[in-house]
Amino acid sequence: MDLHTTVERAQRLKQLHADHQPLVLPTVWDVWSARTAADAGFPALTIGSHPLADSRGADDHEGQTFEEVLTAVRPIIAAVDIPVSVDLEAGYGQKPADLVAGLVEIGGAGLNLEDTVHSDGGRVRDTQEHAQYIADLRAAADDAGVPLWINGRTDLFLHAEDPSTVLDEAIERLRAMERAGADSVYPVRIQDDDDLLTAVVEAVTVPVNSTAHPVKHDLARFRRLGVGRVTYGPLLQLALTDTMKDMLKPWAP
Repeated sequence: MDLHTTVERAQRLKQLHADHQPLVLPTVWDVWSARTAADAGFPALTIGSHPLADSRGADDHEGQTFEEVLTAVRPIIAAVDIPVSVDLEAGYGQKPADLVAGLVEIGGAGLNLEDTVHSDGGRVRDTQEHAQYIADLRAAADDAGVPLWINGRTDLFLHAEDPSTVLDEAIERLRAMERAGADSVYPVRIQDDDDLLTAVVEAVTVPVNSTAHPVKHDLARFRRLGVGRVTYGPLLQLALTDTMKDMLKPWAP
């Protein structure tokens, strides 16, 4: 994709976050799902690592190389005329500048970056290390002349036996990501906890991303809690899987 179009899409994604409270980004994994979501009227999309991996018979948690992900994502981005953000897990062992260069080359308008480094034994980056990676992503995007939307994710709640016990540490990490240049922050696995969602929303000034299930969750609730961005992770694909099974079951031998 040419650079001018990529810049326009990135600018559009930024404006959409300002215009919508929250901005809902359906999480897609192939050309069909992307076109379906776009045809349903959504103004932007995100590609999730988990559903993308499942659609390709690969493992999530960086079970594909960065080059394989780019090859898979390129036709998805090209198939729609709206901004597409890409979940790049923990960076696939790439330097931030190389991660940005690859994403910009295929026309990505934004990215998601998590702190669980699956290529390094599943360790979790400490607060400063993760913030520095995001700062380097921001610098690389600036150098490339593309205002990529950076969604900084933390898995601290995900890894905790009791998520409430890591709230203070998670807030410290979210604020560090914001200072480093993250446009939004994504504390995963607290989508069903009103108190934790409210606490993180109040702790930062950038939009907070929450995972949602397209059937079981209520958009009005996320709006009431102040969530600024909603993505589905693997839950849209899983919901469609359940529906497909129900449709096919009467026809099975």
